[in-house]
Amino acid sequence: MVYIAAAGWTNWSGSVVATPATLLRPTSEGELARAIAAADKVRVAGAGHSFMPLCDTAGLLISLDDMPGELTISADRTRATASAGWSLKRLTAALWDEGLSLPNQGDVNPQSLAGSIATGTHGTGRTLGSLSTLVRSFRLILADGSIVAASPAENPELFEAQRLSLGLFGVAVEIEFDVIPAFHLEERIEKRRFDEIAECFDDLAAGHRHVEFWWFPHADSVILKTLDLVDPCDPPRQRSDMSEKGFRRMCDIGAAVPMLVPYLQRSAMKAPMRGRRKGPAHVIFPSDRTVRFEEMEYELPEANGMAALKEVVGWIRKKRLPVSFPFEYRTVAGDDIWLSPMNAGPCASISMHQYAKMPWRGMFAEAEAVLRAHGGRPHWAKRHTLTRDDVDALYPLAERFRAVRRAHDPGGKFLNAHLAELFA
Repeated sequence: MVYIAAAGWTNWSGSVVATPATLLRPTSEGELARAIAAADKVRVAGAGHSFMPLCDTAGLLISLDDMPGELTISADRTRATASAGWSLKRLTAALWDEGLSLPNQGDVNPQSLAGSIATGTHGTGRTLGSLSTLVRSFRLILADGSIVAASPAENPELFEAQRLSLGLFGVAVEIEFDVIPAFHLEERIEKRRFDEIAECFDDLAAGHRHVEFWWFPHADSVILKTLDLVDPCDPPRQRSDMSEKGFRRMCDIGAAVPMLVPYLQRSAMKAPMRGRRKGPAHVIFPSDRTVRFEEMEYELPEANGMAALKEVVGWIRKKRLPVSFPFEYRTVAGDDIWLSPMNAGPCASISMHQYAKMPWRGMFAEAEAVLRAHGGRPHWAKRHTLTRDDVDALYPLAERFRAVRRAHDPGGKFLNAHLAELFA
């Protein structure tokens, strides 16, 4: 078994730095199981797209990038099984080769399959749930190195908790999930006034398979994006929804002179803005997002979403805060997952971003209070300040979740400092 001395690990934005004692890139299930059994503390790192310290550990940090695995399809072609460490990019391309697709995706695809499911990653669509809702079974390595299956029929309590697990029960090595026949999408982007979109958003959400918008808080117009089914066609030449060149320049100017941020946003939104692409769904869903940022995301009852967004933006304008990134507003279907922020019903999803080179903590904390007041619950991988008492108040099944964790990891091997505060 080969361990690699770990010089340090950082997440995508650079704000989370882990200093594990060792880093392991196993190449077999047996090697992985022996390493887990021998370790005192274990966490697994995916693509680093979590903004909370979920991967932080002073013990063993595992990367599943070198694990073997293949895609298998059920006889009725409604389910697939893949290696948990595969990136969404690799997975969706392999599914496409089989004539299949995930029902939905977010707007980036480097995340691992296991990491996306463990944190409740989602796309947009009023009738479409998170990736966690697609899962039908797991193959897990537990703290003692034993390998178990978890499904509604086998270890059902473990399965229910593992659907959004934060990596607290074991290391997933294979995941079975729902798939649908491959489909194509047409993407349309246009500039619209916020007041107009706020008035008709319910109709837009009902009339399109996917709809979302981005709103620079100091501008009066939004960037509206819709995705709808289209007849089969070739991949587009443009592999991203929008160019980031001008936006990166605007962020750098704003970081150097924060007082210019409101002016820069209003000026940028005066430009014409219209785009159209169509192609395979797994090509159209993701886009390049290379301008580094920090993010907080809250899921709110859908009826409260627009009012919460207006209140947060109003507060930013009143204080002329230099929030460089636009807010992202989406819809997500409700689910029945114990620790899912969408388990109370259909949600509006509000994401607040800040350029990674600029301060964000104070702004996020104040905005979080507004979103909480409107019934919001945070995305587990995005910035939040929940305490154990908050978790208990927001999630009636939180203690049941903890009981399953204690039963399968009584020594707390998969806990780190952040997660121990909430789930020990």
